[in-house]
Amino acid sequence: MTTTRVCVAHLADLDPPGRLADWLVEAGAEVDVIRPGALPVDPAAYAGVVVLGGPMGVHDTADHPWLKEVRALMSTCVSKRIPLLAICLGAQLLAVAEGGEVQPGDEGPEVGRGLTAKRDVSWTDPLCADLPLMQDVVHFHQDVIARLPVGAELLLSATRYPTQAFRVGSCAYGVQFHIETTPEVFRHWLEVYPGFARWAHPADTTDEGIAKLHADTEEVWRPFVDRFVAMAAGELAPVAKNLL
Repeated sequence: MTTTRVCVAHLADLDPPGRLADWLVEAGAEVDVIRPGALPVDPAAYAGVVVLGGPMGVHDTADHPWLKEVRALMSTCVSKRIPLLAICLGAQLLAVAEGGEVQPGDEGPEVGRGLTAKRDVSWTDPLCADLPLMQDVVHFHQDVIARLPVGAELLLSATRYPTQAFRVGSCAYGVQFHIETTPEVFRHWLEVYPGFARWAHPADTTDEGIAKLHADTEEVWRPFVDRFVAMAAGELAPVAKNLL
């Protein structure tokens, strides 16, 4: 039986693979967690690639020169049609790598529970078609994707910041929110960045509220990860797209 190897680029201690690593393994993937010091890696050695988030910005290459290698990794995934899932900072890096634009959100950070909605194209997308019309997500970011790359498809949107999930090419996906966090990780973020807590609904700063948020989002995003692994394994066809 062929092993579905998935590379997870773990960019920052503050944002570990969390429950996402468990979901990937339970979906049948063999997970290799790669830290920035181990970059670059050959994405062709993997059936799929995941890029996590972190507190740095996409343009902070002076302090984090390996961000350039992450962007190059993503561009290779796009050109070689290797399934890619990029989360929060990862999504912003994907957008910039392919010619989009990221900037600080002019309406303040998104923190805690957020509601996103499917766009028309998502109803025929392999990973998003089975999502409900509206889905709760976990937010924790202040930079936003102000402009998508040319040819990218917007899959999920929201009122305050429209770009919430998108696809570049046939199988490179970016999500501006977090699906990997655990209640413990999210609580730690609130403690490390207390200024962010005032942007969250008060319920999302309590232990009970944080636990419910993660239970609610697991119902939607665990099956999404299952579909990502199925795509990496060749069991779910990506979008047919002519990449010139």
